[in-house]
Amino acid sequence: MPIWTLHGNGRRVAPGAVVAPTERLTWGGTIAIGAQHVVAMFGATFLVPLLTGFPVSTTLLFSGLGALLFLVLTRNKLPSYLGSSFAFIAPITALNGGNPLESGAQISQALVGVVVSGLLLAGVGFVVQAVGTGWIEKLMPPVVAGAIVALIGLNLAPVAWSNFQQQPALATLTLVAVIVLSVFFRGFLGRVSIFLGVVLGYVVAVVTGQVDLTAVETAAWIGFPEFHLPAFGDAAAWALLPMFLPVVLVLIAENVGHVRGVATMTEDPMINGRTGRALVADGLATTLAGAFGGSGTTTYGENIGVMAATRVYSTAAYWVAGLLAIALSFSPKIGALFFSIPPGVLGGVTTALYGLIGVIGMKIWVDNRVDFSRPVNQFTVAVSFVVAIAGFSLTWEQLQFGGIVLGTVAALVIYHGGNAIARWRRTGADDGGPIGPIGPLGGDPR
Repeated sequence: MPIWTLHGNGRRVAPGAVVAPTERLTWGGTIAIGAQHVVAMFGATFLVPLLTGFPVSTTLLFSGLGALLFLVLTRNKLPSYLGSSFAFIAPITALNGGNPLESGAQISQALVGVVVSGLLLAGVGFVVQAVGTGWIEKLMPPVVAGAIVALIGLNLAPVAWSNFQQQPALATLTLVAVIVLSVFFRGFLGRVSIFLGVVLGYVVAVVTGQVDLTAVETAAWIGFPEFHLPAFGDAAAWALLPMFLPVVLVLIAENVGHVRGVATMTEDPMINGRTGRALVADGLATTLAGAFGGSGTTTYGENIGVMAATRVYSTAAYWVAGLLAIALSFSPKIGALFFSIPPGVLGGVTTALYGLIGVIGMKIWVDNRVDFSRPVNQFTVAVSFVVAIAGFSLTWEQLQFGGIVLGTVAALVIYHGGNAIARWRRTGADDGGPIGPIGPLGGDPR
């Protein structure tokens, strides 16, 4: 177990001060902060298995194990919780027409993509350790990174609608609850508004008799998670592998952003030097999860919110969070409770959730002041978005390419190809474009 130095008297954080990753509060305070991290990650982490059909308890187990592995590989100096990545939802559910998987065979097929994605991410991490992150920034500048993140959420819009229309009243109630709670509450409660919205929608569904609790009542309180092994010998699993490749790009962007965010908040630029280790750790955690039936992992922004609110960046709190998640995973009743959530609640929450994934991508453009007066930037986003939202698909022999893959390829090819032509023609950023200024909003935002 790692050893941390006590911050002050361990009970109080002075105004303007922060508890560094290598420090801790009293163990009572550390456990309390760790429990907050569990609550913060729980809402998003359980939604992924719920939407994909993966076992909830298994996913929770490997998120906890992944978080501990991350702490070990980053030498206990980079605070982060590894929860379920939403980037995996689209390629996993593609096996069942965009719906949650319905059999162990389908889960085993999907796990091949999860494992390969993890290995590729770890490989990228080793490269970053050797040569730095400059090549990532060139491959995925802000306009491309933002487009890839956004199109993953927007590609899932039809799935949200398919659930929404099954119970429109319940879905609308859940959606309204998520929105109202997010703007009504400040701080921590506002950040977990999606989780609270699901709870409220579920309670209403139970009261109105729209939930079948038979499986919950018969499930044991304590038991082992349900494990599945990847179907490496299944040709269909490898045929869907291209669907998972864009996920690696998203995981890279999320990890790099997380490391930079923590470095900024702690005012410790040395943390940026752990980017490679973070990528390797997340990659290996994803591989471990995929090897036994859990969903792929990623660094969680929800937990950054807890750190920002508490000013406690102690990795000791994340050890507590990881151990608590592992303990919760050994309760089949919890898994049965989650799977009893009706489609109306899912439709309402995913209407907001998938849209928010799109907004996160767009925020990358805003934060980096992307110049959309340039045609290459306009078409990079325009084409990739339509390809993803419309669900373009392509089958080549045994390989299947869906909207996310084709949208990602379109973004990369249009951006790099367009810039190559612009440099050759020396048109650069001064060649105008199809989108002209619109009053005070037009032109270069800089």
